[in-house]
Amino acid sequence: MRHKVVGRRLSVTPSHRKAILRNMSQSLIEHGQIKTTLPKAKELVRFFEPLITLAKKGTLHARRLVISRLNDRLMTDPKDQDVLQDDTVVQKLFKDVAPTFADRNGGYTRIVKTAKWRIGDGGEIVIVQLVGIGKTQTKKPAKKKKETAKA
Repeated sequence: MRHKVVGRRLSVTPSHRKAILRNMSQSLIEHGQIKTTLPKAKELVRFFEPLITLAKKGTLHARRLVISRLNDRLMTDPKDQDVLQDDTVVQKLFKDVAPTFADRNGGYTRIVKTAKWRIGDGGEIVIVQLVGIGKTQTKKPAKKKKETAKA
C-alpha cells in the first residue's frame, strides 16, 4: 500500500530524479518548451510551478531558495550552441518569466499530448510549455466559401 506516499519514482534513484527535474526545469526556462514522457512531465509540473511562485516574489530570499532548489547554470546562445550567454537560468526566470505570470495565480505550465511514442518502450511523448511563452499549435481557421453575388 502507498499510504501518504506522493510523487513518482521514475525508475531512478532519488539523487538522479532530483537531477532530472532540475535539468528539465532549466531547459524549460531556457527554451520555453521541452519534449519528454508523460510521467516525467507530470512530476516536472509539480517541481516547477512552486519555483515560479517564488520567483514572482522577487526578493533576495526567494532568489536564494530558487538557486538552492534549481542549480544555476549559464545559458547557451541559441544561434551558436558553443557560446555561453551572460545571463543564467535563474536570472532569466526572475527577469523574463516571472513578470509574465504576475497576474496569474497558478497553472503556469501546459502539457500537450502528441501522437508520438518512444520506439524502445512505447512511452508517450508530450510537450511541456510555459503558458504564454511557448509556441502553441492553433487550428487553422476554416476557409470561407466565396459568396457570389447574383446581380
